[in-house]
Amino acid sequence: MSDLIARMDAVTRVMGDRPAVITDSATISHQKFQETATIMAAALQRLGIQKGDRVALYAANGMEFALLYVAVVRAGAILVPVNLLINPREIAYILKDAGVRALLVQTSLLPRVKDILRDLKALSVVVEIEESQSPLENLKSLLNPQVDWVKPAIDPDEDLVVILYTSGTTGFPKGAMLTHANLVANTDSVHVAMRWRQGIDRVLVVLPMFHAFAATVGLWTPLMNGCALIPIQGFDPEGMARTIDRHQATIFLGVPSLYSILLKLRDDRVRLFQTLRFGIAGGAAMPVSVLEAFQQKFGIRVYEGDGPTECSPVTCVNPIDGVSKPGTVGLPVPGVEMRIVDDEGRPLKEGEVGEIAVRGRNVMKGYWNQPEATAAVMRGDWLLTGDLGTRDADGYFSIVDRKKDLIIVNGMNVYPRMLEDVLYTHPAILEAAVIGETDLRHGEVPVAYIACHEGHSLSDQELREFCRNHLGRHQVPRRFVVLERLPRNGAGKILKRELRKEGERERGVSGL
Repeated sequence: MSDLIARMDAVTRVMGDRPAVITDSATISHQKFQETATIMAAALQRLGIQKGDRVALYAANGMEFALLYVAVVRAGAILVPVNLLINPREIAYILKDAGVRALLVQTSLLPRVKDILRDLKALSVVVEIEESQSPLENLKSLLNPQVDWVKPAIDPDEDLVVILYTSGTTGFPKGAMLTHANLVANTDSVHVAMRWRQGIDRVLVVLPMFHAFAATVGLWTPLMNGCALIPIQGFDPEGMARTIDRHQATIFLGVPSLYSILLKLRDDRVRLFQTLRFGIAGGAAMPVSVLEAFQQKFGIRVYEGDGPTECSPVTCVNPIDGVSKPGTVGLPVPGVEMRIVDDEGRPLKEGEVGEIAVRGRNVMKGYWNQPEATAAVMRGDWLLTGDLGTRDADGYFSIVDRKKDLIIVNGMNVYPRMLEDVLYTHPAILEAAVIGETDLRHGEVPVAYIACHEGHSLSDQELREFCRNHLGRHQVPRRFVVLERLPRNGAGKILKRELRKEGERERGVSGL
């Protein structure tokens, strides 16, 4: 298997003049993109960055992000993307844990990390990224290297491309190590499963590219297949609709909350979506009610898929132009095997709930500097994902819930996702999340956090009555907490750990 550099060079020889990155201020071809990234790689090498060095990138979506990511790879270094939404304490942990040698940071973000830089002993290079309307002007400090690029020798199976820090439920996150072979394999799988059209497809990337989903499907897949990415910052539904129309986007990546918000657009905006072939939903469970409402309003099919960061991340998706089963995450993508196992790792039968395990060249090398954590999730070649799910007679997988989120009420399993799906069918509810709370009498009880659509409100009695009409007695949440908005991370996932903390504060057990 080849490495990312070789694959991009091969694509460039064929698709050199086709667009690689499109923004409102500039469009750059595959040929120009790779030439520019190579010059920047040489500049990083001149600054002392060597093969295997870790380089942190702290920047928003844009052409600059894409060029810097590829430049780091072409220099032979390892990228450490920094989540824009985490606090300086978490950033400091990640930079220290990874032992970063260099930090590439947008000027407006530098004040957030200035105080922690002095404590990073391994850090010797800081490069500021300016923020004018011209992407190449913003990168000018890396566009005059004064030395030739030294192409690194890459072992695809061993050499890392990126360390992606997963959001931890407790304590600090772990760094998933993804190799060249992992990402080449996964982009190949995405290309085949989602039927990307070389030189034609354009994917709108509004999800943050520091996240695995957007990085693999929104950045690497188009670059490795002669297609184009259209990166935009921030989720403004009106602006996004105009961008789709202006740049003739054909594929949209979204998390369920984005599809839900797009449903609020005026009906006359539907025409701006007419160039889209389809949407892809991932990153969190997609309520069937939202999926069906979006497809009905816009006339665009949405294919739900899934995969954890540790799998590069795509493992499965509903077949493009094939049989879609709403509420499922589809079939394994080519090159990936999936199965449902019990707590001892034994395969389970169709319809039985167990943990989803994955095997394939997309599975990570391991967690950075954490061999024990790596061993805890690996069973030979199989990765235990931590997701509870089922497989039906046709081979389609459904995610029931995260294993850690399972609630046991009086010895009976209660799956929060099932409760959330019911809550999302209420017309007044915009967002819903259910967590477990310790209870002396029942062991655990479900607690529901919700946010309502603008102009709507729900009382505790109304919520309880609605749930009693749709759920079993042991499944009805014991408490309902109505918030203006539920906390989310940069990938759009609701942060249940923050809701747990909120619940602890309410009960006076915070810090115990």
